[in-house]
Amino acid sequence: MEMAELTALLTPEGLRLLDELPPVESADDVARIVSRLRKAGHSPDLVSAVVTQSRLRVRAAPKFGPFASRMLFTRAGLEQATRLSVAARHAARFRDAGITRVADLGSGIGGDALGLAALGLHVTAVDADEVTAAIAAYNLAPFGDAVTVQHATAQQTDLSGVEAVWLDPARRTAGHSETARTRPEDWSPPLNWAFDLARRLPAGIKLGPGLDRHLIPDDVEAQWVSADGSTIELVVWSGALARDGVRRAALVLRDGEGHELTAASDSPDEPVRGLGAFVHEPDGAVIRARLIGEVARSLDAGMLDEHIAYLTSDAALTSPFVSSFRVRESMPAKVPTINAALRAHGIGRVEIKKRGVDVDPAQFRRKLVLKGEAEATLLLTRIGTRRIAVLADRVSRPPRGD
Repeated sequence: MEMAELTALLTPEGLRLLDELPPVESADDVARIVSRLRKAGHSPDLVSAVVTQSRLRVRAAPKFGPFASRMLFTRAGLEQATRLSVAARHAARFRDAGITRVADLGSGIGGDALGLAALGLHVTAVDADEVTAAIAAYNLAPFGDAVTVQHATAQQTDLSGVEAVWLDPARRTAGHSETARTRPEDWSPPLNWAFDLARRLPAGIKLGPGLDRHLIPDDVEAQWVSADGSTIELVVWSGALARDGVRRAALVLRDGEGHELTAASDSPDEPVRGLGAFVHEPDGAVIRARLIGEVARSLDAGMLDEHIAYLTSDAALTSPFVSSFRVRESMPAKVPTINAALRAHGIGRVEIKKRGVDVDPAQFRRKLVLKGEAEATLLLTRIGTRRIAVLADRVSRPPRGD
């Protein structure tokens, strides 16, 4: 969004027009609504702004729920924003540590600041981009004097009176739409600057989950977070925000519930064992945190291959930290052999998963003959140099409370 569009939008006429628009969900919706608004005499800047915002509000609903319908966004800001459910968990850590005043450095459109302010903390939200800071001010306006928004860089911000910081370095090139990833030394602020600040103030630093682990300081808690099957972030916690004795953590959020695995260090893997009655796929946060061994021991499982993140066991156990599959049969990963097994079991619908093999599941599916009413999961992997296929059924987790 350009400043001219934002200026046109942040008027009584602009905001009223935005709130009156129906959801914009498709390119056809865009063309129809733009044509109608232009015929009604609205300026090009205003039409572009309200239509873009209406479409972004639709896309924001999975992250912000009903709040999305009263927020403003940029494309890049929405893509990079923390989900509100995750931001609330982060905010609770500040509150539980007794912290009342937080600086949110690199606040973006204000997603994390929303979580902090909603728990009664005083927040100074700072962003280096003028348009993004203005949008954050709009989104955070309902909290009144509890939130201050500044247009500045993290390095320029006066932190006197602040008890802790939440820091989300800009890891992509500047812009409100298409951006590209940059190196840690080119982030804004640079990663070394952020870690230095974390030694002086309690801090939570939001980073990409694939960060080179060698860059993580030894004296912090590193928490990988996944939501509904996707590993979304790594948060480095320091000072009073880091938990005693915890250096590695995997937080798994699924279907509105949260489960966490913690350890004092990377967990040693369990030994390799032969394929058993079950195969378990650890959640991505568990893999990133290198806590596969902890999960394996809880399932009485071992590694299927020492280099591949599949576990196997004979015990009828599962956990929130894995997806579990009951093995029907295994075979060489050859299409004719797999098709014969699919026919024998009457499989008409198949989920394809793979680890350790160079296979495009979409292309591989085209080679399969799927006929029948049954469904199954096909796991493509390898044991040593041997490529195998495992035909299996997903195991449902026990109902809550069991």
